[in-house]
Amino acid sequence: MSVAGLIFSNIHDTNIPEFTNVRTMASVPFGCRYRLIDFPLSNMVNSGITKIGIVTHNNYQSLVDHIGTGKDWDLARRSGGIKLLPPFIAAYDAATGAKLYTTRLEALMGVTHFISRCNEDHLVLSDCDGICNIDLSDVIDAHIENNADITIVTRKLGDDELDVKDVTAIRADENGVVTEASAYLKDMSGTEVSTNILVVNRMFLLGALRDAAAHGYRHFYKDIVARRIGRARIFRYMYEKTFIHINSLEGYFSSSMKLLKPEVRNSLFNVDNMPIYTKLRNSSPTRYTSDAKVTNSYVADGCVIEGTVVKNCVLLQDTYTGNNVMLNCVITDKNVTIGDGRMLSGHSSMPFFIPKGASV
Repeated sequence: MSVAGLIFSNIHDTNIPEFTNVRTMASVPFGCRYRLIDFPLSNMVNSGITKIGIVTHNNYQSLVDHIGTGKDWDLARRSGGIKLLPPFIAAYDAATGAKLYTTRLEALMGVTHFISRCNEDHLVLSDCDGICNIDLSDVIDAHIENNADITIVTRKLGDDELDVKDVTAIRADENGVVTEASAYLKDMSGTEVSTNILVVNRMFLLGALRDAAAHGYRHFYKDIVARRIGRARIFRYMYEKTFIHINSLEGYFSSSMKLLKPEVRNSLFNVDNMPIYTKLRNSSPTRYTSDAKVTNSYVADGCVIEGTVVKNCVLLQDTYTGNNVMLNCVITDKNVTIGDGRMLSGHSSMPFFIPKGASV
C-alpha cells in the first residue's frame, strides 16, 4: 500500500470570517490545545501516511508557525514529510489578471505538480473543517479491495444539523457504489453526505484534472464525481463514529460545547493507538487558586483560574478577564483583555465574538 495525503487548508475560510481574517481555517484553534489541521494530519499519520501536502491560499503564516518542521507529527523527514503547497500563478497568468483558486477542483489543478511527482498509487484528500478520529487504513483497504477510482467517506447528517451548507449528498446502492452526488436534496434529514475525506487513485485523478482543464470545469463533485458516475468505479465508505462539521461561528460554538460531553471527548481524544498530535507549547500546568470554582469545564494547560469560570464561553489563549466579569455565550480570540465589571452576552445561535488582541 503506497498512499500520500493532501489537505486543503483554506477551502471554507469564508464560513468563519471572524477567525479566518487573520489565519487559515486549518489553524483555527479548537479544543483548548489543538488547531483544526491537527485532526486530518493525525488521522493520516496514525494510518501510516508520511508524505502529506498542505494546499494553502492566503493568511497561512500562523499555519507555518504551527506546523514548523512537522516534528510534532513525526514528519520531519528527508523523504516525504510535510510539504506546504502555496497557490501557483505563473507570470503570464498574473499579467492577465488571473486570481487564486476559489474551488476544490481549482486548488487541485494548482498542485498538479505535487500529484504528478508522487510515486504513491493513491491519495487521501481531506478538508480541515471536519473533526473526527478515523482509521484511514480501513478506508484505503476498502478502496483497494473494490479496485475503486474514488472512495468517498460519508456520514449520516445529524438531526441537529439544520445548516447544511457546503455538504454534498451521496446516494449509493447496496454494494456501496455511488449512484448520485448532488449539492442539495429536498429532504436532508438523515441524508448521507460526504465528509470531504476521499481516497483517489492518483493516475485517475491526474486524468480527471487534465480533462477538467480542457473543458473549463471548476467543481470537484459536480464535474469530476457526478459526471463519472456509472463510468468510473466510485464507492462510498460509511463512517458512523463522531464527526463534527464546523461551517459557521455558531457551529464552532456548538462544536466546542460538545467537548463537555465525555463520550464526545473520548471518541476524539481517547482512541487506542490513535492520538491527536499537536504542537507542544510546554506550558505550566493549570493553576487553581483557593477561591476558584470550576465545574464541567474544558481547560488547557497554562491557565490561571482565580474565580468562578464563566458559563457557556470559549476563551482562547492569553485571554484575561478582570474582576466581577459576567460572560455568557462569548467567544474570544487570542490575546483579548476584558476589563473589570464587564457584562457581555450572546446566544447559542449568535455568540458574541471578540477579535484577536481586542480590549473590552
